[in-house]
Amino acid sequence: EITTDMSGAKDADIVLMAVPSFAVASTAAQLSEIVPAGTVIVNVGKGLDSKHGYCRFSETIEREMQGKNPVVALTGPTHAEEVARGIPTAIVAASASRDAAELVQAAFMNENFFRVYTSADIVGAFKNIIALGEGISDGLGLGDNSKAAFMTRGLTEIARLGVKLGAHQETFAGLSGVGDLIVTCCSMHSRNRRAGILIGQGKTAEEAMREVGATVEGYYATEAGYHLAQQQGVSMPIVDAMYDVLYRGASAQDAIKLLIGRPRKGENEQVWVH
Repeated sequence: EITTDMSGAKDADIVLMAVPSFAVASTAAQLSEIVPAGTVIVNVGKGLDSKHGYCRFSETIEREMQGKNPVVALTGPTHAEEVARGIPTAIVAASASRDAAELVQAAFMNENFFRVYTSADIVGAFKNIIALGEGISDGLGLGDNSKAAFMTRGLTEIARLGVKLGAHQETFAGLSGVGDLIVTCCSMHSRNRRAGILIGQGKTAEEAMREVGATVEGYYATEAGYHLAQQQGVSMPIVDAMYDVLYRGASAQDAIKLLIGRPRKGENEQVWVH
């Protein structure tokens, strides 16, 4: 049955939330009055909740549901346009509850084109900022070298923050890390990349988002990611540069020069033994 009446969720085994970032808290608050304790809540949104201390959406949902419902983050390289066409796809169901993750795995997985893995690491990654920045790189007419550098160093920053927040390092080498980053940085299905291309071609962030015509989560994730990194004391120079471009009016060309001209460093974040 298709309905616009949220009360229909009261009899469901699984409730799927697919709403823009600004509506996650309000939607979960409405659901908390309807959905019984124990019903699994699945979130497919990506980003951070800037209205509640830059926390993860899973934390926002848990808080609004008063901790009575297990939350699963369903995430990975999954453009809806391709899933709808039955293109072979793999995704991750991550949750602190193994039973909840496996219930979602069983519900969504099929033998023909959709494979679901489970994970205990719900902290995971947010990649929208990097996809938006990679689009700016394309809009400026930079090459494959720039794209590869931006994606890999961007992933390093995401992992650095994620690990500080309690994520597992190996998560960022998986589907919800590098997998999701690849698909959103390399496809025109990506609203973040399309908006970034327009910004790189000279449009303001507001003009680019209007032209894309749908929510560009990378814009909001940049603001949240910047402040969360400051809060956690984590160095994220690409995120800093993105914040300067999107919120402080800096030019993309100047931001790139600052990134390239940063002090010399080793690639791997480790202490050498001499």
